[in-house]
Amino acid sequence: MERNITPDRKHLLVASRPVLGLLLFIFMLSVPSRILAQTPGIKKDSSDHIYAKKRFGRSTLLFSMGEVVPWAWDRFGVNADYSRISFTSEKYTLNPAHFTWDNDGFQTNQIGHPFHGSVFFNAVRSNGYNFWQSIPATFGGSYIWETAAETQAPSINDFINTGFGGVMLGEVTHRMTNRILNNHSHGFKRQMSEVFALLINPSNGLNRIMDGKWGSIPGNPADRDSTPINAELDLGLRKFNVDNKNPFKDGHFGLYGRLRLQYGSPSESMREAFSNVNVTIEAGQDDSSKLNIVSLYGSLAGWKVYTKNNTHLAILSANYDYINNAAFFYSAEGVRMNFYSEFRVTDKVKFNTAAGAGIVILAAIPDGYTYNSRNYDYGPGASYYGTVKLSVLNRLFYTITYRGGVMGTVNGNPSNYLLHTLTNELSLRIADKLSLSAEEGYFNLHGNYRHFPDVNKTYPYVRLSLKYGFDL
Repeated sequence: MERNITPDRKHLLVASRPVLGLLLFIFMLSVPSRILAQTPGIKKDSSDHIYAKKRFGRSTLLFSMGEVVPWAWDRFGVNADYSRISFTSEKYTLNPAHFTWDNDGFQTNQIGHPFHGSVFFNAVRSNGYNFWQSIPATFGGSYIWETAAETQAPSINDFINTGFGGVMLGEVTHRMTNRILNNHSHGFKRQMSEVFALLINPSNGLNRIMDGKWGSIPGNPADRDSTPINAELDLGLRKFNVDNKNPFKDGHFGLYGRLRLQYGSPSESMREAFSNVNVTIEAGQDDSSKLNIVSLYGSLAGWKVYTKNNTHLAILSANYDYINNAAFFYSAEGVRMNFYSEFRVTDKVKFNTAAGAGIVILAAIPDGYTYNSRNYDYGPGASYYGTVKLSVLNRLFYTITYRGGVMGTVNGNPSNYLLHTLTNELSLRIADKLSLSAEEGYFNLHGNYRHFPDVNKTYPYVRLSLKYGFDL
């Protein structure tokens, strides 16, 4: 839903936006920060000492840039109609009764807005504030954008995606960029690390430029984040198909790459938010999008569960998933309880298991019938999963994983959905860090519609790759 308003060039953003932004930002950064800082059980995380000094002025500057720069590009770079804001448009957008759901594209809503939210988050996070203190700035930045930067009615889905997704993406990029830059690399490698860190975490990159730290090597070893990062890179061929067609016979293979990162250990610093982070990014040749998967897992709190022969882990996590390939697309944000165990059959054979369930705050699910020119519906729900990994001689690995979810539509064609996936992966280590891998599986979507025939589609796929493991 949009409301087209004739722009009043005498009353653009310069007059109204900074006042609203500054007042709300001061409230977010002062009151909630003091409350959280005094709350029992909330501790500093292992990276806080790197930016021990809180810099309110710098935070305000970067936060404001996160609002103004994208708006200025929309207004003066591409001259977008929705950027022609005025006092009249802001009077309309500030009315809570006008909040609605928008019909923007899947990529814009599900990956673009979370990235924008990460800029708000890291404007604060990279200037001395901890994880919990940075959350209000993310949702506040989303609210300001929705009510002051566009003439369109404020979007409920944008507020959630920018807020929750921004926190997830923001904390992950905060930790990853600090870890990547806190090393003794020189020359070209150092410069490429700086550029990469700037692209995924602009707020931290601008801080380094303004502080004169760009390209410099950290001095005191105590000021460096030494959390281990285990990485796994897959390069190979993949194929997707629709309606149960054999992925080996139908269609054609395309090149793809997948990067998996594990930051920290699930059994350490268990009461520290995001002390353990898992990241999966996949890209390749595709008809719809080059970026096909972004999956983030961040631990919020954890507990050890002792039994007679084993120690198990129970971990509460925040999760963000974005899938977009030629056959299937889906995105969701939520919170989940996970249970991890390891069972040793012999010294040479062991099983690792994981299972969990939780709530889905908001999911974007494909809708084959289209709603308001949008090809997906929005709704909350529940998710669940289970996985078993067999390791033999630390050389042969087999993993089977099932994931499922149920969602009800709150915006879209009246419906409810059942989704599930099953994957099988077999890997053989042929060298110290090199493995051959084959993966087969499918996505299944069942949609139960009130006004249309039900939909039940299966999307099988296969991947063949060379896998390289290394430590960062």
